Amino acid sequence: MSVLVTGGAGYIGSHMVLNLLDAGEEVVVLDALITGFQWLVDSRARFVAGNVADTELVARLIAEHDVRSVIHFAGSVVVPESVGNPLKYYANNTAATRTLIEACVAGGVEHFIFSSTAAVYGLVGGLEPVGEDVPLAPISPYGRSKLMSEWMLADVAAAHPLKFGVLRYFNVAGADPQLRSGQATAEATHLIKVAVQTALGLRPSMSVFGTDYPTPDGTCVRDYIHVSDLAAAHGVVLAHLRAGGESVTLNCGYGRGFSVDDVIAEVKAVTGVDFPVTRGDRRAGDPASIVAGAERIRAMGWVPAHDHLDEIVAAAHAWEQKLMVRNDIDRSR
Repeated sequence: MSVLVTGGAGYIGSHMVLNLLDAGEEVVVLDALITGFQWLVDSRARFVAGNVADTELVARLIAEHDVRSVIHFAGSVVVPESVGNPLKYYANNTAATRTLIEACVAGGVEHFIFSSTAAVYGLVGGLEPVGEDVPLAPISPYGRSKLMSEWMLADVAAAHPLKFGVLRYFNVAGADPQLRSGQATAEATHLIKVAVQTALGLRPSMSVFGTDYPTPDGTCVRDYIHVSDLAAAHGVVLAHLRAGGESVTLNCGYGRGFSVDDVIAEVKAVTGVDFPVTRGDRRAGDPASIVAGAERIRAMGWVPAHDHLDEIVAAAHAWEQKLMVRNDIDRSR
């Protein structure tokens, strides 16, 4: 039996692949390499270049590798981009996921774990943790594209013998502690990566979008989760489903928030660099604060191993330095 990881050459997906391989699983990775990198995929996995919407390819992989479980990461993830180009998000996130689910049902896949997002909650108020049962009211096409996929998955599971796990991510950051993978997209918009790149001189400055939010310092507050802890959460859900557990929808976060200014201060402290920061207007689609209520995933046995902001920042910094060396070597060839 194998686990099929879609988007396994991307940031989170490649960490999931490492988690599975380290646990002794047989892993097949399907990635179109639009935003992913094949060199991030551990050599112990079987890599296939292709799109999750290619029904014939997915069907063949399921049959050839006896795939019983699918963990689906492939999709588009930039909130501001989704506001300007919503059709891209409904195509890549919603329509493609529908096609993938159909192929999984036809191929007899038993477990489907879906990479969702806290953006499905929308403008939930205050700094209190947000539980999974609060009303869902996404304010961006990105959030709506993911919520539609959640609905489809629940409807399909009610009609077919497919159990699912929906994991709603908060803000993912950091890198594999052994530096086997990390966020490799040069123009990624993740706050911690951008701040670290600025500290290393890879960007002339960084921007803060909005300083008048109803938060303690006026900047947005988010719950930052280490990417390896997030991968481990998927492993807990996979084990739950394999043991006969019911379908679940779970938040993945630590239950505490840091503001944009908090993160910038931590990056400056870890790197020892006082880099320039510009301040501008709010971006469309950004809620003031969103912090995870993550009691459900903890109750299932998930124990975070890297839940300190300084450790997350230090891992991101070490990974970015490794990328700089890699890029220098590539340029010298």
